[in-house]
Amino acid sequence: MSSPVVGVIGLGIMGGAMAEALIKNGYRVTGYDVSAPARLRLKAAGGKAVKSATAVADGADILIVSLSTSASLIETVEMIAASKRRVEGNGLVVIETSTLPMEDKHHAMKTLHKQGIEVMDCPISGTAVRLKDRAWTVFASGSKKAFKRVEPVLKVFTDNVPYVGVFGNGTKMKFAANHLVAIYNVACAESVTLARKMGLDPQDVLDLFGDSPVIGTGVMRLRMPFMISREYSPPTMKVEVWQKDMQVIGDMAKSVDCPLPLFSACGPIYSAAMAQGLDQQDTASVSEVLANMAGIPSGNQHKR
Repeated sequence: MSSPVVGVIGLGIMGGAMAEALIKNGYRVTGYDVSAPARLRLKAAGGKAVKSATAVADGADILIVSLSTSASLIETVEMIAASKRRVEGNGLVVIETSTLPMEDKHHAMKTLHKQGIEVMDCPISGTAVRLKDRAWTVFASGSKKAFKRVEPVLKVFTDNVPYVGVFGNGTKMKFAANHLVAIYNVACAESVTLARKMGLDPQDVLDLFGDSPVIGTGVMRLRMPFMISREYSPPTMKVEVWQKDMQVIGDMAKSVDCPLPLFSACGPIYSAAMAQGLDQQDTASVSEVLANMAGIPSGNQHKR
């Protein structure tokens, strides 16, 4: 019983996967999500579901936050700041894993620091599907003292937990990673579309190139199977959520006067996927956008 109690706020695709992995590794986990079904899933997995983010903070030693919007983060931070645990001075550490604008991350840090609560900025590169392969990278940033305390928890998910420096560097690294993912995903869709137009089986393309040390990528191995089968559910990353990430990266680039011509060229492809009703499908569904442009008959992409 010497291991810390880990709280998880946000029990969606990523947060839920982290909570279950912690439980399987012997951690006591308490969690909260606005979704009742998500709370029930945590309870079924062996965790303790509570009724608010404040209640999670009250009982946790280390708290993981996994949210999809800035509004959710701001509300959650206020609830954590009201925790009785903070009044008792038990050294709560918050691990913020969301992909959100830098100013929102800093607001969260400053708000919680005022209450004596340490905050780490630790966004994750990888999808929930990749957790079982320990293929995540967690970009950990913040105080080195806090990092040493939370590192064993983060290493439940992956061995790839680089410490990248001061608070905020983790998010910057995640932006750099997602910038490439946005481009690679569309590039894979182009490759599949070209193969089909030339009369090749795109499965042969994946078989030949997927493990290539020169042109093979994790994105290719993860997303091309969706594109080949033309089935995009269940999603590893929804187009709707990815649009938020694209916006955040674009805003950061503008703030530092950095041109991103390839990234910018991908934007309309993802927007077209939204317009074509693929918002709840995997981002690999951009392959259908390019297929339509190339005159390839529609597949089964609208199956839910």
